[in-house]
Amino acid sequence: MRYEIKGGSFPVVVCQLENGEQMITEKGSMVWMSPNMQMDTRGGGLGRMFSRALSGESMFQNIYTAKGAGMIAFGSSFPGQIKPITIGPGQEMILQKSAFLAAESGVELSIHFRKNLGSGFFGGEGFIMQRLSGSGTAFVEIDGELVEYELKPGQQIIVDTGNVAGFTPDVRMDIQQVPGLKNVFLGGEGLFHTVLTGPGRVWLQTMPICNVANSIRPYIPTGNG
Repeated sequence: MRYEIKGGSFPVVVCQLENGEQMITEKGSMVWMSPNMQMDTRGGGLGRMFSRALSGESMFQNIYTAKGAGMIAFGSSFPGQIKPITIGPGQEMILQKSAFLAAESGVELSIHFRKNLGSGFFGGEGFIMQRLSGSGTAFVEIDGELVEYELKPGQQIIVDTGNVAGFTPDVRMDIQQVPGLKNVFLGGEGLFHTVLTGPGRVWLQTMPICNVANSIRPYIPTGNG
């Protein structure tokens, strides 16, 4: 599989496949393709379907197989970037919900629960995440721009939860309450922050869709008036 990422704020990844090569994606990600791409929709068993639903994905996945040399493109659903990732032994990645766009058929998408239950009940997006394993190239949606940090052992960074795009499995994620009642009620930063502790690589995104939704909510008319 060969690929090229095109576009600016609304990018697409165009994949060139040889005969028999496959790509997997979630419902609605395909934007165009050559006529010789064969589509097959699968659930992968009740357990996997339930896991994908919990992690923010569709319960079904579409598998596209090239019948001869073919082309297929997958598009981002929100202004930002499409990031390619090489997945393999020791190269797994933990991602925010709904980050997965498409991947080669050797990549496995599964649910990832944080061991610290506090990060689930109070950390919002941090409780249920996605885990990419297996082997192959995967493509991930990033909201806004991507900023990467390589954390040393014990090194920490404090992040608003919605800005966490992903991290390597060695990174520990916890929550931290915003100190002081005045800061909580007047600071506008919510009750909790996410604390990421190294070692490992951290991906942060500059414009999470949840923040955009909160910004425009006051301007959406309500009721019949």
